[in-house]
Amino acid sequence: MYSNHVSQNKIIAYILIVVKGGCEYSVLEELRKIEEVKEGFITYGSWDIIVKVETENIERLGFIVTKIRQMQEVERTETLICA
Repeated sequence: MYSNHVSQNKIIAYILIVVKGGCEYSVLEELRKIEEVKEGFITYGSWDIIVKVETENIERLGFIVTKIRQMQEVERTETLICA
């Protein structure tokens, strides 16, 4: 589905997350408490969780990514910013 993200004046990103084994549901529960996290799913494959984040600016996105990376159960992340 195509969407014109530029006209929304928001940064939209997907964050892929690897967590310690068995922590997927508890981490996702914590992630859903972050206001800018609009959707979140547990996945099968190389990544354990994917979340959709909408922010007003890139600085706020950086803050959220840092917050996620500092979670004890999180081992690795990759952020995909929508064009």
